[in-house]
Amino acid sequence: MTAWVQIRNQIEWTSAAGEVTTPVEPIVDGLTTWCREGIRSSDLDRGHRLLAALAQSREDASHRRPLTCTLLTGWQQLVLGMPGVQFRRGDAFAKGGQERYALTPHTQRDFQHCLRDSADPRVPLASRAARAYLDVAFFHPFPDGNARLAMLTLAYVLELEEVRLDQVGPLQITRYADDDVGAADLAALVFVLIRSTFRRAARFPH
Repeated sequence: MTAWVQIRNQIEWTSAAGEVTTPVEPIVDGLTTWCREGIRSSDLDRGHRLLAALAQSREDASHRRPLTCTLLTGWQQLVLGMPGVQFRRGDAFAKGGQERYALTPHTQRDFQHCLRDSADPRVPLASRAARAYLDVAFFHPFPDGNARLAMLTLAYVLELEEVRLDQVGPLQITRYADDDVGAADLAALVFVLIRSTFRRAARFPH
């Protein structure tokens, strides 16, 4: 987590991705498709919980609610099906114990501060969405389900600007907290996915 905070402040987010034309309405709702993959697999409940969390996040976006830890907690309770889930109370581990996310008296405050950056108009939309995704991934705010929450968070930042992607699969690769190139590449990838969605929608209008 410390590594991510250091890397986060070194990345030129304003130049990591270009500006995009909004709104973007896809032919196929990529995030809904992603959520439904669990329903088509053996884990039916997981898919239904994800869809419920997605619906709530989009309802929140329609009211333009700011991205806060409280907002994410509400989604995560739906993702996990655990109404009592709260910000983690101890250190967390990921990637088979290779990465440790320490808990300090300031972790939740620092995470909240990072989430506020998602509304910074000086930074391109794709960069803001990618950065918010990585904030969730590397602050690891909840005991479980952070990868799913990171995807919902990225989509929420886009949704506030009326942008939806027609595919999210390319976003699902393993990422590391000390990889500044990979973080910038994620912003570039989100930018490409937005533009690709826009172009496909323009070629095949509803």
